[in-house]
Amino acid sequence: MIEESGRDVMLGFGKQKQVTEYEADGESERVYHEIKQTLRVTGINLNFRTWAGYEKFFPAMWDAMRPLAETRAFETAADCVRAEAVRAADKLLRLENQSRAALGESQAYQLRAALDLYQYINPKLLVFTSAVKLALDGAQPERGGKASADVELIERGVPARMYPMEMVSSEPEEERIKELFEDIKQTLSLSSINSDYRTLALWPDYLSAGWKKLKPIVQGDEFKRASDNLRETARKLAHTLPFPVPLSRERLEELGEDADEIATTTEKFERLLPSLIINIALFSLDWKTPETLVQSPFPARPRRNAVQGGAR
Repeated sequence: MIEESGRDVMLGFGKQKQVTEYEADGESERVYHEIKQTLRVTGINLNFRTWAGYEKFFPAMWDAMRPLAETRAFETAADCVRAEAVRAADKLLRLENQSRAALGESQAYQLRAALDLYQYINPKLLVFTSAVKLALDGAQPERGGKASADVELIERGVPARMYPMEMVSSEPEEERIKELFEDIKQTLSLSSINSDYRTLALWPDYLSAGWKKLKPIVQGDEFKRASDNLRETARKLAHTLPFPVPLSRERLEELGEDADEIATTTEKFERLLPSLIINIALFSLDWKTPETLVQSPFPARPRRNAVQGGAR
């Protein structure tokens, strides 16, 4: 549980309906396409599926954030978050998930690819969320307003070898997966199971064995301190991004949205993501060395002959 206003609360997201990729249409469909191209990812994570339930806020938020999300500065900030998470995970107990030995060569390859997917996108989601929260709190990047000619853009498009964001249902029929999800949600104070665990549940024996090792780790003080530190790092990095974010509570109210509810939802995501990033790093350390994991699994090349706002 997380202490909030003197009460223990679940990291829930109210009654807001999530919008899946299959349900998206109109503006949400347009934004989902741009998210995958700009953030270079094969699917839409829980953050965006939840934000999309606020029909007017979602496209306004994305249009305000997209100029930042396609910069080298944003990519580098996410790289820094990823590296810190790996270093923090490396100081914790290793999972040493023995069930991985039972995986066939093809299954092991796919599982490693799935971990690479989340190892790449989750740090970007945290920096993105922190930047949105800063804007809603009335704070802007310290370097906001930097000349566009000085800002490098990265390539668009999903990396060719990135794993598709496939996952089991959030309400699985198989009883043992259902019980596993309930235990994860209760332990981590979640109301919705994250995409990451739903993907790892494609290999249920692996996730079950890994969670048994992970559960006591996430309940420890060292893990909680590492998560708090990672959140603060993301906030500081978001504060150094090159452009201001034209988004505010006043703008949300003009759109007819509930600014307080959206701000609360955004804050909850910012609380959730650091521990998730460290958890994925712990799973990944069973497969790769820390020296490898601190590097981006999908390095982004510069966008050819392009800077923010035009071509050189």
